[in-house]
Amino acid sequence: MIKMYTTGTHKELSSYLIGKSKDTLIAILVDLLTMYINDKNSSTIREFINVTLAGYQHKEGKIGYNGFKQDTFVPGRTIRCEAKPKNVNSEEFEKYKRGERRTPPAKLNGRGNFTDYTPERLEKDKREKDLNMLVSGFVDGKLIYIIEFPFSTPDFVRNLEKKLKKWQEKLKGSKSIKGQFLRSADFDYKDYINCPDLKVVYLLSKDELAKYEPYIAKGFYEFLREKTK
Repeated sequence: MIKMYTTGTHKELSSYLIGKSKDTLIAILVDLLTMYINDKNSSTIREFINVTLAGYQHKEGKIGYNGFKQDTFVPGRTIRCEAKPKNVNSEEFEKYKRGERRTPPAKLNGRGNFTDYTPERLEKDKREKDLNMLVSGFVDGKLIYIIEFPFSTPDFVRNLEKKLKKWQEKLKGSKSIKGQFLRSADFDYKDYINCPDLKVVYLLSKDELAKYEPYIAKGFYEFLREKTK
């Protein structure tokens, strides 16, 4: 079907799909969604779920923030969000058990990262009023949690400042740092769990969450478990 979509006409694709049974069409759609949401090279669909479930309008493209919404209490006020979804593949855990990979795969720990980060970008993000972070975790494309908190959370900003400072220390002696950037400014749940404005947008029930415990770091699992109703 993908070959038909990319090489044929819309009419040819429609004729192809009309000729398929209902069960076949369902199977095709599920296969495509599974492939797309687990794609290691693109997080677009995971960002979309993250943003829309939190009540924001998704913004396509890599430039700028991932979503926005209008404040219902303050006319004209726009609230923006930056989505950081993470997906882990359970098969990688099985490979480690079978000795097919040397190191254990990383578990979900509320982490995320800013790629190609710079001090200038941090200052811009700090100046952006009403910017919220949306951090989410998936296992094989199954949504486990979405957590929302203000970018301005002191512990969160402090962590990014430390990462940038450490990077700048490494660059000392370089002729110029112009055009250079920190490849990955990462964070995890410890950088925002004490935020008084933290909000759990989505979380599995306690019983459902327990099924995914092997894929979640211990401390973060306890944090999520306490948040379940």
